[in-house]
Amino acid sequence: MASKGNLKFNSLLLATICCLLFLGGCATAPLIVKVPEKTGGVAGIYHRVEKSQTLFRISKMYSIDLDELVQINHISDASDIEIGQLIFIPNRQNPVHALPAASGNEDFIWPVRGKVISYFGSLANNMLNRGINIQPFTDKEIVASRSGKAVFYSPQFYNYGKTLIIDHGDGFSSVYAGNAEIFIRPGETVRKGSVIARVGSSARQRNGYLHFEIRKGHVPQNPKFYLP
Repeated sequence: MASKGNLKFNSLLLATICCLLFLGGCATAPLIVKVPEKTGGVAGIYHRVEKSQTLFRISKMYSIDLDELVQINHISDASDIEIGQLIFIPNRQNPVHALPAASGNEDFIWPVRGKVISYFGSLANNMLNRGINIQPFTDKEIVASRSGKAVFYSPQFYNYGKTLIIDHGDGFSSVYAGNAEIFIRPGETVRKGSVIARVGSSARQRNGYLHFEIRKGHVPQNPKFYLP
């Protein structure tokens, strides 16, 4: 049986969340709401997700490791993140409304508009997918997901075909494979959103798609935690 203290705490938490949902349509509703919540014995605050915010952006705002943020909020699929959702930020007391003005805070963007046909961690061509495969809708031009410098190019990287890697200078890099053409070479710098390649087909593909990865160091990350 729950103790009176726990019942009181749960009632206070529920009332606070209900109040937040009620105020959600008001222009004056706060973006960050403190809640007397403890997750796994850790105190903290809640951040309310705004439009276009990603888990990567939120982790940068609070200087918290993305993996820790995902684990403590029990998030298995980034597509579950919605506007207005509360994300628990452990060991924080003060709300943050925006990223500080400093280098290395640039967000990732989708490298091509299309349909994700294979997700991170799924089997693709009998191999574990370490990124996502995106089949373009119409425009096959690929843009740099984030600013950086090209550090790797191969005209035929195993069965991936033409492959490019961009180093973003803060421990992150992005991989673009399965291209018909690549327009930049190692040593060239690129700005986020600039055209770098065109989706094509490779020995592994029947229909052209982009194999896209985001890596932290040498460790592949789930791109959907980083993309808006």
